[in-house]
Amino acid sequence: MELLVKKAQRGDGEAFIALIEQNKQSMYKVARGFLREEEDVADAMSQTVLDCYEKIVTLKQCSYFKTWMIRILINNCKDMLRRKKGDISLETAPEIKDRSCQDGLQGFREMVAPLEAKDQSIFMLYYVYGLKVKEIAACMEMKENTVASRLRRGKETLRKEMAVGR
Repeated sequence: MELLVKKAQRGDGEAFIALIEQNKQSMYKVARGFLREEEDVADAMSQTVLDCYEKIVTLKQCSYFKTWMIRILINNCKDMLRRKKGDISLETAPEIKDRSCQDGLQGFREMVAPLEAKDQSIFMLYYVYGLKVKEIAACMEMKENTVASRLRRGKETLRKEMAVGR
């Protein structure tokens, strides 16, 4: 991927398209985690592709392309939600057609409800969308240790909640 990034930074359009194609699925999953409407997801992804294309020369480390792109995407999603006067939370997660997935996501939301909203978002990005601590840290503009600590404390909080609920 680093070779493609370097080529894209030198203006190779096909290399840039290849990078986007490689990361399209991840972009979709993250955008869908923030936005309900397919049109909004498409808009956020399109804006992100445009932003990345215009700013790829500013990327300092080629190995962080995906993290950098996802961070831009999350910021675009947050901007869209702000414009719609929404707030980023697990309530903004997409409607899912498959009933078993919908039930599972609703169960996840209920399970993490005792956590602060920011921690709920971290749990969603980590457990539902499979982002790594490093990627979450970059996307949410936090230190990796902060994300790891929030995950650890959140797990402990949830363990206590589950023990009380028994």
